[in-house]
Amino acid sequence: MNMRPVLDGDSLPPVPLMLGILLAFAVSIALVWLAAGTALAAAAYAGALLVVVLTLMLSPRLAASNPDEDVTQPDWSLTASAIENEEAGIAVVDRANRMTCANSTYERWFGGPLAPHELIFQGSGKAMVAEAARRAWREGTAEADGLVLEGGEDQIFLSVERAGRGEDYLIWRFGKIVELETHEGVVQWLAGPLSEMLSNSGIEVALVASDGIVKATTPGLAERTTGNRALSLAGEEFVQLLRSDDRDRIFFAREGQQGSPQTLVHVPMDNPARPDGERPPSLMVLIDNTVGIGGGAHGGGKSAIPQLEALLSALPLGLALTDRDGRFLFANKAFLRAVERDGEGLPQYPSDLVVREDKAALADTVRRFAKGATASGDMAVRLGNNKEEPVSIGLAGVRGLGEAAVLLSITDSSEEKRLRRQVAQATKMQAVGQLAGGVAHDFNNVLTAIIGYCDLMLLRHTPGDSDYDDIQQIKANSNRAASLTRQLLAFSRQQTLRPVVLQMPDVVSEVSQLLKRLMGEKIEFSVRHDRELGAVRADPQQLEQVIINLAVNARDAMQSNAEKQGHQDWKGRLTLATRRVSAREVRRMGVDVMPADDYTVLIVQDTGGGIPTDNFNKIFEPFFTTKEQGKGTGLGLSTVYGIVKQSNGFIYADNVLDPHGRPTGARFTIYLPVHKGHVREARRVEEADDGKASDWAGGGKLLLVEDEDMVRAVAERALARAGYVVTSARDGEEGLAIAKGKEDFDLIVSDVVMPAMDGPAMARAIRRIKPNIPILFMSGYAEEQLRNDIDIDNMHFIPKPFSVQQINAKVSEVLSEQGKGSK
Repeated sequence: MNMRPVLDGDSLPPVPLMLGILLAFAVSIALVWLAAGTALAAAAYAGALLVVVLTLMLSPRLAASNPDEDVTQPDWSLTASAIENEEAGIAVVDRANRMTCANSTYERWFGGPLAPHELIFQGSGKAMVAEAARRAWREGTAEADGLVLEGGEDQIFLSVERAGRGEDYLIWRFGKIVELETHEGVVQWLAGPLSEMLSNSGIEVALVASDGIVKATTPGLAERTTGNRALSLAGEEFVQLLRSDDRDRIFFAREGQQGSPQTLVHVPMDNPARPDGERPPSLMVLIDNTVGIGGGAHGGGKSAIPQLEALLSALPLGLALTDRDGRFLFANKAFLRAVERDGEGLPQYPSDLVVREDKAALADTVRRFAKGATASGDMAVRLGNNKEEPVSIGLAGVRGLGEAAVLLSITDSSEEKRLRRQVAQATKMQAVGQLAGGVAHDFNNVLTAIIGYCDLMLLRHTPGDSDYDDIQQIKANSNRAASLTRQLLAFSRQQTLRPVVLQMPDVVSEVSQLLKRLMGEKIEFSVRHDRELGAVRADPQQLEQVIINLAVNARDAMQSNAEKQGHQDWKGRLTLATRRVSAREVRRMGVDVMPADDYTVLIVQDTGGGIPTDNFNKIFEPFFTTKEQGKGTGLGLSTVYGIVKQSNGFIYADNVLDPHGRPTGARFTIYLPVHKGHVREARRVEEADDGKASDWAGGGKLLLVEDEDMVRAVAERALARAGYVVTSARDGEEGLAIAKGKEDFDLIVSDVVMPAMDGPAMARAIRRIKPNIPILFMSGYAEEQLRNDIDIDNMHFIPKPFSVQQINAKVSEVLSEQGKGSK
């Protein structure tokens, strides 16, 4: 091997020059020795001279080994080439949302190199894209689906990923959502290893379109029909591959009667009654009679059908076989799943699966297909364990399979049923919520008038008067009615929340003494808190309401359970616990509807015997109760659900089981997201309101707009008594006309929902002529919802029903912030 030295010869001086240098080196050392008269001086001189010579020789090489760093810019053309993909549009943007590169599919789909945030999607698509970008910058990845381009029809799936050495780029991947039908998955299945196994076992399969053209086959079918295993039969007519003799036996056309006869089984795919009217492909199964399946010419009489069972078990379609008497022989897992009998197994007859009204029709159809000519069809029946939703069962007569005579097929629609129930439940809850919100809004107007008139009457009476106690009783009952309307609004998620940043143990501590009194002596009450809990942002009063409602339900459940068991000296236990749950734990839970984030969890657990399984889907519905008549309204848990969801939280219910799997109690788990912003000390709303009201002494000109006469009269009298000059209007149009006049107002107090012109429309019209005037809206709907819907600057809010003191305090607070009126 030709080896090269570390320092190549080109970098060293020539040999004569080297000899001359060494000679001069020796002479100079000798002269120094003679002149100094000592060997030490000569050695020192020799060492210094050697260092100088070596430095001169090595300096060029050292300079060559430290070149300047070559800083290059990213080659985006190389990146664009690397992300080329026919099935996905991919783009890369930097932190300034500037497009750095995109593949050709992205430019073709979206009409040019537009940045993702510049694309126009239907509905809330643009907001979903913006949220995905923010989440990707924050968490590293994000996804969104169901996007549809403006003017387009295809649904698009989006995934965003943070990348780059400094994580300064986002990679956007857009892909079209394509719904695969059952037969489309079969094409891939026929190209897999299982098809080879079937061919080796004497079973060949072909996917045939409704016009008889082959779409895909097992490799053995190509070999037996053409002699070439690698040849594709796609595009061939299926019937041209087969022949039959005078005894109706089926053979491959290439082999003729010298080959073995085949048994043909026709398996319909998907639902034959499709919306587009086009019939789906079918699965044609050819079974060689020589492999011992059934009673063919070469069969062995009655024999098992393991190969056919292996085939049916592998298919994604629910399939079952019956004999000529209609008894079940076999069913694959997909069939058992579809009829919801995974753990129970098959009954004796198919008619045992359906309701009583459909038994005779199904039994007759199975017998007819078993004993008649080969045919196929389908019928709608209702399963015994799901009487409300009919399902379609396909039937096909088969021959040459020994005992097997009828093939039953059904699509596993359990997931579809679950989604349908969820959609129906959500639709029902939304409708009831809208109804509850509307009723609560109208009822709040009535309560506002009653409470207001009570306050005005109390101003003319003093304690000890004959009417004072009666008026106080009317006001107390009105406030109780107002709390019921707040429950309705909480259920419909339309109540006004006053969220603050708080710690969950502080809320539990506030209600602990009350809960101990509510539980009584027979129920042990305990509290456990986790360490390092994250702060949450919620309304403390509403969280207290959640805890009290759950605790009261637990107490009633434990008492009821003790009465059913006949225990006189019973003891119960109620446990409140808090714990922290990290985003990693949420991801491990696999709950799709709950984002992976840090949560503070509140757990309320009792020993009341648990929740019946049938009630799990109903417990959060309004007016559903298991208590006796007169002992419960059915609004407790629905109110809890509404408060938790309006606080951006999640609530789940389950049973606590003993070692034998029996329920011993119920457990409610509430997840509230940890607040990531600045933590401020929580203050009661009443304390904040009282502080602001005390700084103001009244005065100012007000425009009051309210379509309800009784509410307008109460508010007008209350504000006038407080020293304000009040001009009232019956609706938005009259209010706008007054505002356009010469008189200037310090504040407009207006209802939101009014006939003709509502409050927001009037406010926007007034702002065009008087842009700086503040607006105070009165409404029974949620403040947060109104702010999102109205979006007007310098807008304030007071919820109905309100008292005379509350509206005076709110007006004082707004005018104090504006610096108007007189002090």
